[in-house]
Amino acid sequence: MTTTTTSLTDRYIDATLRRVPSRQRPDIEQELRTSIADAVDDRLEAGADPAEAEVAALTDLGDPARLAAGYAERPLHLIGPALFLEYTRLLRALLVTVVPAVAAGVGVVRALQDRSASTVAGDAIGAGFTAALHVLFWTTVVFALIERVPSTKLPTRQWTPSALPEPVSRRTRYAELIAEAVAMVLFTSFILISPILNFESDASGDPIGILDPWLWDSGLIYVFIGLLIASLSFSFAKYYARPSIPFTIGRAAADIATALTLIWVVTNDHLINPAFIEAAGWSTNSLKWTDTVVVVICVGSLINAAVSGVRDHRQR
Repeated sequence: MTTTTTSLTDRYIDATLRRVPSRQRPDIEQELRTSIADAVDDRLEAGADPAEAEVAALTDLGDPARLAAGYAERPLHLIGPALFLEYTRLLRALLVTVVPAVAAGVGVVRALQDRSASTVAGDAIGAGFTAALHVLFWTTVVFALIERVPSTKLPTRQWTPSALPEPVSRRTRYAELIAEAVAMVLFTSFILISPILNFESDASGDPIGILDPWLWDSGLIYVFIGLLIASLSFSFAKYYARPSIPFTIGRAAADIATALTLIWVVTNDHLINPAFIEAAGWSTNSLKWTDTVVVVICVGSLINAAVSGVRDHRQR
């Protein structure tokens, strides 16, 4: 080894040693100087210029911060592969349970406080969004700390083939699809014939519709039904066709648009017919409870649409 140490090599070694524990520095410095000198000598023997040989040797070693992390066994990722599956599984479980529960709880409380439908919906959605952020942040913090404490180990269960999920038969999926279609047809039929259902009558004996006539006057009811049909169409497409990115986006968009449309109707007091409320003798609290239930269902639909979109994308 004939290479003379230059300021460039010294700077590289200094940048590396600053990031490792002091007790490791003497050994790492000796190893690095030997490794760099050998690499430079190999390039000099191949006819390279000394300055270019040194630059090439240091370039091959890479970023000193990354090299130091390897020496110190310090992870350069937030959540590593050893914990990533547990992290994502717990995160999904918390998001689909805690977030809807928080949104529903806040919605119920606001309804009991005699708040308006728009306030109930806004506070429920806002609470759900805030809960999702907290779940994401604190779960990530906990797993990141576990990742960086060598003595901390999560209890792990050894994986065996028995943990593999049972395949869902095509007949079962078809039965689910038919059930969804029947439910949609019944729901749509109820919406369309609701103006003539004789739950309550006016002074002349004519039926008073449950749903606000404004929905028909504005044409929004037909937009809503169209969105329901679009969502069902994507369900049939999923059964017969291979999932793709446009398919996943289209299905999620239809489901999200349906839920948001219904939330908008509720928050603007256009869901229940005011004349029906008066004829039925509903109290303000009864109407608020109805609006709250609808909003909670819609929030659940939004979460389900997001989860289904991610699952379909992974199965693509």
